[in-house]
Amino acid sequence: MLDNFKLYNSLSKKKEVFKPLTPGVVKMYVCGPTVYDLLHVGNFRGVIFFNLLRNWLEHLGYSVNYIYNYTDIDDKIIKKSQDENKLTSEISAKFIKEFEKDFKLLNIPKASKNPKCTDYIDSIISFISDLIKKEFAYVKNKSVFFSCNKFAAYGKLSGKNIEDLISGHRITVNQDKRNPIDFVLWKPSKSKEPGWESPWGRGRPGWHIECSVMANALLGDQIDIHGGGMDLIFPHHENEIAQSESMSGKNFAKYWVHNNFIKFDDQKMSKSLGNIIKARSFMRDYSPEILKYMILSVHYRSSLNFSYKQIQQSIINLIKIYTALEQANNITKEKDNDSNFSFFENDLNTVYKSLNNDINTPIVFAQVFNVVRKFNNYFKKKKNINFAKEFLSFFTRVGDLLGLFSEEPKKILIELNLILLKEKDISLEEIVEKIKKRDIARKVKNFKDSDLIRDDLLKKGIELKDTINGTKWSVKL
Repeated sequence: MLDNFKLYNSLSKKKEVFKPLTPGVVKMYVCGPTVYDLLHVGNFRGVIFFNLLRNWLEHLGYSVNYIYNYTDIDDKIIKKSQDENKLTSEISAKFIKEFEKDFKLLNIPKASKNPKCTDYIDSIISFISDLIKKEFAYVKNKSVFFSCNKFAAYGKLSGKNIEDLISGHRITVNQDKRNPIDFVLWKPSKSKEPGWESPWGRGRPGWHIECSVMANALLGDQIDIHGGGMDLIFPHHENEIAQSESMSGKNFAKYWVHNNFIKFDDQKMSKSLGNIIKARSFMRDYSPEILKYMILSVHYRSSLNFSYKQIQQSIINLIKIYTALEQANNITKEKDNDSNFSFFENDLNTVYKSLNNDINTPIVFAQVFNVVRKFNNYFKKKKNINFAKEFLSFFTRVGDLLGLFSEEPKKILIELNLILLKEKDISLEEIVEKIKKRDIARKVKNFKDSDLIRDDLLKKGIELKDTINGTKWSVKL
């Protein structure tokens, strides 16, 4: 086990040595999606990153209880149900199912549990009742509000000052609030809206209380890691802290971890700009492997820019990796010709040290390509089975952590090249036909025509390689 795993804590605004509340055990809660539509690639950044964080913690020897929730009652879900004349439960069930379809494509392990808000209504009502008894919450016109000025540490995560927040509200939106920044814990249901009976009347929970209650029910009143996107720091996570700590009198989460946004052509993805990329569309048009690669190649606390140039570069990088993996696979089928030796041990240690330093994936990928270069240089000189086995072992170990590099090389290389081919002035059918003609020319030793076909394809950006298994093509990188 590596010591001194450092993780950036949004609460302290610095990297800290990770020490769980209970030795050997990690309790991690990550805010999941509101299920009213197909999720966009930005939603999946957290899915992919927190999987890596969980994998690394398990690699260090921890037992990780990882909770990733679904918000299945919300204004957006209600509007969707009204627009489609369906029950909110139908809408949420549909899009949970659709999310799980998309998630399955990623080929990464599921969370320990995926709770739904509506399964915890009784617990939410009990939690709110206790906050009222403790005088941290109050009832007004069948709504229940949290009193922010009763919680002295309000703003400790976001750094926002409560007085500044109050002064920033020139108009009190809700006249039932004692304070303009107080937030709703329970709201009355309108006609034809879903609702549950409570001491304050028929209604439904506010968004913030849902996560506090689910985390408490499944992990207890103190957890090790609470995660989510940076956009959740305020007000969602700030309000979670206020609710949870007012209830327990204890620090809610020891480490707050937040991934940054995804941009599209240097603009934040938003519906108003019309630049939302659905994860399903991206994985259909490109591949899950490209999505995972792009997300993990940038540090989780840095913004990630999706552009065609970046997508293309990711494809090229993956082709380089999988080409080397295919060559290594071919070598391992050959007869052993050398003794064992440890060639990539230092490289693997560099990867581990980088992950141990706030999950520094850019350094990890730099090392990955260093290993690929070592392999390619050695491969040119000598085809050594033990060297190839070590190379494959390196990628198995690193790939298991990242959730990458587990595709069958031959298959994904074809897929990746077909994606690049879309930008070329030649079709797959034309390539296949020209290769057939070239094979015929080679059989009759007409090397002039054979070379002309090869050169013509090369001018169009298509490279040919003659192997014992026939001629292979690839897009020139």
